[in-house]
Amino acid sequence: MSHGDIEAVSQYKIGQLYMISKHSHEQSDRGEGVEVVQNEPFEDPHHGNGQFTEKRVYLNSKLPSWARAVVPKIFYVTEKAWNYYPYTITGKSCSFLPKFSIHIETKYEDNKGSNDRIFDNEAKDLEREVCFIDIACDEIPERYYKESEDPKHFKSEKTGRGQLREGWRDSHQPIMCSYKLVTVKFEVWGLQTRVEQFVHKVVRDILLIGHRQAFAWVDEWYDMTMDDVREYEKNMHEQTNIKVCNQHSSTVDDIESHAQTST
Repeated sequence: MSHGDIEAVSQYKIGQLYMISKHSHEQSDRGEGVEVVQNEPFEDPHHGNGQFTEKRVYLNSKLPSWARAVVPKIFYVTEKAWNYYPYTITGKSCSFLPKFSIHIETKYEDNKGSNDRIFDNEAKDLEREVCFIDIACDEIPERYYKESEDPKHFKSEKTGRGQLREGWRDSHQPIMCSYKLVTVKFEVWGLQTRVEQFVHKVVRDILLIGHRQAFAWVDEWYDMTMDDVREYEKNMHEQTNIKVCNQHSSTVDDIESHAQTST
């Protein structure tokens, strides 16, 4: 992703926070979407100062029919994230499905995806498949397409960036890459392969859409300070929680009780 007149990774620290908050708000409606449970500073002895966030992601209607058949009507995934930008850790789990988990480690670097060894320490014993995501040229699901968020058509008024063309990664400077190490586990015989492949596809689509939006929304966050984006984040969390939580305030305890009984 191409950014600014300074190192792209430094600038994207604000763009990342803005995109996640706005994207979550847009994707939340009629009781589904993202509820922010906790968002506060966190200090790690190894990684230093960061931010810890816990969310509940309600997504029953977005599941395929074969998955909806085995989960409660009101279903959510718990997401916990530790942001030590430019390194982040995200874990997703579900109390109703104790054998299901998603673990994502992210590293941001100022290059075009050329660091093939970036996760050698974290994944030295894992079998890996490398997947390149191109925010300009890869297709997204039709229901999520907006011309205003298409990097091939979008042109930034504040920065002059945009209207990316085939081969843009070889011609744009500065440039950055968001490296993701995604591990999906669903240890249930008969469903493991199907579920893990489905989740990997969903994660890929979310990453593609989110990073396209971060690029296309650059004029909205480009002039923000860290204080500005934290205030925006706080306001978006409050508005999103209202959209999501009113539908679930009386049902979450029932879900947890159901999950404990099932396990």
